[in-house]
Amino acid sequence: MNGSTGNSSERVGIDVGGAHLKVVDRNGVHIHYCPLWKGAPLKELLGLYNKETTSAAVVMSGELADCFSSKVEGIGFIVDSVKAAFPDALFYGTDAAFHRDIVPQLAASNWLVSVDYLRELYPCAVFVDMGSTTTDIIPVGRFEALKGLTDLDRLQLGYLIYTGVLRTSVPCLIRSVLLDGVPTPVSSEYFACSGDVHLVLGHIKGSQYTSDPPDGGERTVDAALRRLARVVCADLDEIGEQGAKMIAETFWSAQKDLIISGVEDICRKSGTNEVIFAGIGSGLIAKKFGGTNLSGALGPVVDALPAFAVREVAVRDSQS
Repeated sequence: MNGSTGNSSERVGIDVGGAHLKVVDRNGVHIHYCPLWKGAPLKELLGLYNKETTSAAVVMSGELADCFSSKVEGIGFIVDSVKAAFPDALFYGTDAAFHRDIVPQLAASNWLVSVDYLRELYPCAVFVDMGSTTTDIIPVGRFEALKGLTDLDRLQLGYLIYTGVLRTSVPCLIRSVLLDGVPTPVSSEYFACSGDVHLVLGHIKGSQYTSDPPDGGERTVDAALRRLARVVCADLDEIGEQGAKMIAETFWSAQKDLIISGVEDICRKSGTNEVIFAGIGSGLIAKKFGGTNLSGALGPVVDALPAFAVREVAVRDSQS
């Protein structure tokens, strides 16, 4: 099963996040580091994909970037940027409907369109999408009740955990680490992030570390080890590679436990043991928890599922 339907190859699927732009087209999956708060060239990047088609289906979560004074301002910026490249673009909202203009329902809609696509394939599952910044934990079978939920609602319900593979600050999840048997508090400075942790532990490659490191430096294991040492206000030669790796392992243990606990809670409330995984952390969490990694069924689009899903749902809805 490759997930294709109808004339989806004639349409571009777009997911505009605060940190990454994800595009799915007939040529495959394209992921760009595109930090909106740094004035990333969103219009120019989107213009790369309008050569063969003017048809686009879009979801977003980037409206929350703190360069915008409100979500509505962020929505407006994203809609205008997309329309500069795709004037007839359709935008999927949290009401599970497509819109052509700026409406509040467009905010943080990317998780819902993934569920909209998956609900016919996995109607009883809990869907877990671990991305660069956040982890979604969604009961697919409650689709009607999911409509209209904001990210605030999802945080309160346990459907959104704000931790991901690349962009989570290390002291967000740990307060101390055991170094040579000594409990050692960590600094609250943004010295290292989850990208450093997963690179050092071999969970990702340097090419997958697509966001900016905290110091703006290299995306190498050596550089990541140096950043991790800073978490305890040290140079690497003070705590050694093993000390830096202990910081990474402590963080990963806390992150893994937080996500798995969240998944278990939503499964219990939903009365299901079926769990499906997507996102760049899909293999990582699926391996620890069990369940189905959707990379086997969907291939590379699993890392950009909302972009793929919005394209497929737009085609499905146009044929119904």
